[in-house]
Amino acid sequence: MNRSAKMKKRLRAVQFMTLDAFSIALTYGATVFIFHALDITIDYRNILMILPVIVVLKIVFFVAFGLYRMLLDHFGFEDAFKIFSVVLISNVFLSFFFGFSGIDFVSWQAFVFIAPLEMVLLTLPRVAKRAVNFLRTNMDWRQALGVRTLIIGAGDGGEMVLKEIYRNKAMPNIPVAFVDDDGDKIGSRLSGIRILGPIKQVPEFIEEYRIEEVIIAIKNINFKKLQDMLRMFTEQHVRIKRLPLMEEVKGNGATKIIDVHVEDLMNRDIVELDNKEMKNMVKGKTVLVTGGGGSIGSELSRQIVELRPAKLVIFDSYENNAYDVQQEIERRCRKQKRTGCLDVIIGSVYNDQRLESVYKQYQFNLVFHAAAHKHVPLMETSPHEAIRTNVIGTYYAAKLADKYKADHFVLVSSDKAVRPTNVMGATKRYAELIVQHFANQSEQTTYSAVRFGNVLGSNGSVIPLFKKQIEEGGPVTVTHPEITRFFMTIRESVALILQSAVYAKGGEIFVLDMGEPVKIKDLAEKMIRLAGYKPYKDIDVEYTGLRPGEKLFEELLIDVDNNIKTPNRKIFIEHAAGNGESRFDEATFTDIMERFESLGVLDVKAQLKRIIKSYHTHHGH
Repeated sequence: MNRSAKMKKRLRAVQFMTLDAFSIALTYGATVFIFHALDITIDYRNILMILPVIVVLKIVFFVAFGLYRMLLDHFGFEDAFKIFSVVLISNVFLSFFFGFSGIDFVSWQAFVFIAPLEMVLLTLPRVAKRAVNFLRTNMDWRQALGVRTLIIGAGDGGEMVLKEIYRNKAMPNIPVAFVDDDGDKIGSRLSGIRILGPIKQVPEFIEEYRIEEVIIAIKNINFKKLQDMLRMFTEQHVRIKRLPLMEEVKGNGATKIIDVHVEDLMNRDIVELDNKEMKNMVKGKTVLVTGGGGSIGSELSRQIVELRPAKLVIFDSYENNAYDVQQEIERRCRKQKRTGCLDVIIGSVYNDQRLESVYKQYQFNLVFHAAAHKHVPLMETSPHEAIRTNVIGTYYAAKLADKYKADHFVLVSSDKAVRPTNVMGATKRYAELIVQHFANQSEQTTYSAVRFGNVLGSNGSVIPLFKKQIEEGGPVTVTHPEITRFFMTIRESVALILQSAVYAKGGEIFVLDMGEPVKIKDLAEKMIRLAGYKPYKDIDVEYTGLRPGEKLFEELLIDVDNNIKTPNRKIFIEHAAGNGESRFDEATFTDIMERFESLGVLDVKAQLKRIIKSYHTHHGH
């Protein structure tokens, strides 16, 4: 127990000693008053004279019997019985003590009156908290003041959620009922709260009991059953929270109530990984993650650290993000008693001298190149920056990996590189060509690229935008009612990036199975429902029109029938490019690198079109 906790415990004991002293004095004072009013003989002068001694002796007695070590959150019958016993024993002791001292204590009538009154006054403050909690959950007037809550699961998880609600003053929840499928539990009560069931009737219970929030508190629930519940509950326009799944609890981290996110509603399979091969690839190696402060780069860094590299180096141009990731990973390393596992370096990948100094210093075994400009509309108006980072930066990073003999170089690419209609996609396709070029040239380094779609919750994605719009009361803006995107969670996409590196032989463009495409309109409606609102009634969805360079539909593979399978069913390899497809040319690259700064926006795009044959600027697809 730390010093602060000890001080808090002692302070609470002193508070209860003071309260008990007042209760004891009140007991004897009330006895004197009542006996005097009823004309019952009592030597009140003698009692009042020795009252300070009585109070001190009783407090000492209570300390000796452990009355100030009780856990009030779990105060029960055994604790109340202990108080009653200690009061009786202490009174008997005082009778003998004062008797042997020649001091008349109290008559037996006063003793009979004092004992039960003292028991009640000492017990009441200790049961007050539980009494208040009981009233919160069983009195309609109190329920109207909080968020009426239904807890799914009347087992250990449900009990844990209930205790957290009572303990955490920041939670305004009022538990109205539990719901469980166990027929033996239905109709019973847990901590005074009724248990309803079965779970399939939750929509009816939500309406009947005017429920505003549902907390899923089943510890061992599987992902598919969780999704089935979420789909059922989101149609009821209530806020939803849950306990983490078993695989989401890391190490000895405490289980806590978390918000349900839109990715929980996505119909996705569980990602299966060859963790042994991934660990063999990373353990004891020196690893570079460019763009390590970004959403993908930071998650790469987190997962790589867990695979125990000798050293992880994060290289990023934006110090604030890099600093946040650094603090998080170093806290994790300290908990695991690991030292020197991370270095963070600020710099730009298109600064070849700065980048080379880092390669030379660390002699990397593995390079994950995640640094990129990814925002489609912004790159349409700033194509020079897209060229600088996505193309030139990739060239330098890939070339130095060969020069300093790294084992693996992995480019984090994008589905927008397939038949690109925007600058961002065209520059990412160019980056893929650069990687394939070095794969053909290098004798030491294995080069590959990983192409996937939108990542839920990443920087610049629609999820943070929609969340902010919902918090502001709407409307939620969608560019087109038919626009669709492939989505994947950050965690699973990064895990598959690492897995694909294990399979790389040289020059592959790995394509991740993103599942079924999702309509952005449907995504917006789900997020509105998750927030407890009704789409088009509480919060509207508005259509703003496609933005420059934006497609209606994204693609992952040009020839989906001829993709090459890998040992992991979620990872494929794009078939080799056919005739007419763009190839990297060193002379052309040198020309554009030397001239692009002096070109206008349209001229830069024209240069990209000349190099990337599949790049066409038009709306929709």
